[in-house]
Amino acid sequence: MPDLVTLSLFAAATLALLVVPGPAVLFIVTRSVAQGRSAGLVSVLGVHAGSLVHVAAAALGVSALLAASATAFTVVKWVGVAYLVWLGARKLLRRGGAEEAVEVGEHSRRRMFWEGFVVNALNPKTAIFFLAFLPQFTDPAAGPVAAQILVLGVVWIVLGMASDGTYAMLASTLAGRIRGSVRARRRLDVGSGVVYLGLAAWLTGEKA
Repeated sequence: MPDLVTLSLFAAATLALLVVPGPAVLFIVTRSVAQGRSAGLVSVLGVHAGSLVHVAAAALGVSALLAASATAFTVVKWVGVAYLVWLGARKLLRRGGAEEAVEVGEHSRRRMFWEGFVVNALNPKTAIFFLAFLPQFTDPAAGPVAAQILVLGVVWIVLGMASDGTYAMLASTLAGRIRGSVRARRRLDVGSGVVYLGLAAWLTGEKA
């Protein structure tokens, strides 16, 4: 199981990533604006139900790699660092443009939950991110890697629900500023790019 220091570092890194709006936050904010806070909170539940799929997949996949080869596990961790660098560079280099359109018609609570689930569970970028990020905080010497990833995944989901729930509650204020200002979107891109690159650099240093 991860020790308290590792859990604390993971929680800090997770919060740094979660505060930067991404596709799931855009979905939650849009739904909150269209149908109110309760709709946004239902969407939050759906999105993080989808996160459970990726946590389980990461636990099974990384554990299988470790069982096959310790070298393969190390490669996965370094590929994760490279992926974070790629995410950061893409954010920093991206120029302002239109966000992906999100349907804002009236939906039932059940439909919103399952839409949130599908948005997250079937997103290959989310799957890659979980496979790249969670293993960075595991230690094969500390016990079964699958169990460590599951614990880290639960921490991620709890913090994610708190962060995304805050966005849902404040969506009526945030939506107009984020969606209506190219400058605001560009600042968010720069901020998220710096977070990704900084985290990749820190993880590289941890391996030294």
